Amino acid sequence: MSQTATRVYLGKKDAFPGWWVVGGCFTILFFSSALGFYGMSVYLNAFSKELGWKISSLSIATTFFFLVGGITNMLVARLIAKFDVRILIYAGAIVGAGSLYMLGHVSEKWHLFVVYGVFAVAWSCSGLTTATTVVTRWFHTKRAPGIAAASSGLSMGGVVLTPIIKKLIDAKQMSGASPYLALIWFVGMCVPAYLLIRPDPLALNWMPDGQPKPENHISELPGVSLAEATRTKFFWVVTIGYVLVMGSQVGAIQQIVKLVEERTTPGTAALATSVLSGASVVFRLIGGRIIPKFPLAKFMVFIAVMQGVAIILIGQMESTIPLMLAIGLFGAMVGNVLMMQSLLIAQRFGVRDYPRISARSGLVSLTGTAIGPILIGTIRDSSGGYTVPYLVAGCISLIGALIFTTSGPAEVAD
Repeated sequence: MSQTATRVYLGKKDAFPGWWVVGGCFTILFFSSALGFYGMSVYLNAFSKELGWKISSLSIATTFFFLVGGITNMLVARLIAKFDVRILIYAGAIVGAGSLYMLGHVSEKWHLFVVYGVFAVAWSCSGLTTATTVVTRWFHTKRAPGIAAASSGLSMGGVVLTPIIKKLIDAKQMSGASPYLALIWFVGMCVPAYLLIRPDPLALNWMPDGQPKPENHISELPGVSLAEATRTKFFWVVTIGYVLVMGSQVGAIQQIVKLVEERTTPGTAALATSVLSGASVVFRLIGGRIIPKFPLAKFMVFIAVMQGVAIILIGQMESTIPLMLAIGLFGAMVGNVLMMQSLLIAQRFGVRDYPRISARSGLVSLTGTAIGPILIGTIRDSSGGYTVPYLVAGCISLIGALIFTTSGPAEVAD
């Protein structure tokens, strides 16, 4: 493709467009998280109220969503290496819009599993692997700030859009809100993909981080293969650690709207999502600045410990202000935990086979993401409240932190 055909349309023609590309990744993650990751907790609450289904059964459907998404991510990682990433985003826009529209027609539990399964495929096409792969291609020395800025879209979606979605569903119920959800998804995916996202700086005659591409430059991405990466202790310690840390995180997030609504009011429950996501945005950006100053593996241990403490505190708090403070502390860790997996893998194994290494690690650690909502939902139904399940989830995160201490440094190879 020519440079004109691939230029970033909102950037100046002769200026390095890398940060515009980051802005495009931010935008797709904004809509992907608001309607997908954070949206799952809103849909769980809505189906629980409208159809009277048990939290445990709805949690299984949420788990199914993440499981299908993780498996699909492996295919997406392979396709990213072969095709323009925008093709995947456009495909996800169409499929995702259709599945969100069908949410309004769910009347049986098996309907929900089908719709969630299809939506998970679309969600994977425009998720974290897609966005971080693009950013790692555009930035090497400024990778941490780039990933921090792009992945802040995950949290901003929860801050800005998820509360709107909740109010929309509360007002119109799922049947009335679903066409709007479909439209928001479709526009939110297609517009930034067309205007901003470009898969590779070399196609626009740039090197990563903004240096002009030299004449006769031979493209050779640094890093190791998937096979080499999976033979290292570092890969498996990080992956298993993330099974526990992400399981506790996702389980806690998916139930947080229900927890706050039970203890306070529906309005406060919507506010809780904003507090969680807002803290995630702020501290993710702070993390992007300070992370390069610390050893990555040690920083990961610290935030996993703080996440565990925050989850335990959420389960103990009954009044609004202490509960919001605990949720804010949790949110501060959420953003950095999500970002750190990408940084650890890119730092240790390079960008040559990053999509496949990241997707493989994500697929294994997805077992935690999948089990977390079921575990908390099941314990909640059996215990009659959220104190015990959040205590269990917090302790799981602490165990994950302990595992991370055995990884060794991310900055040197075995």
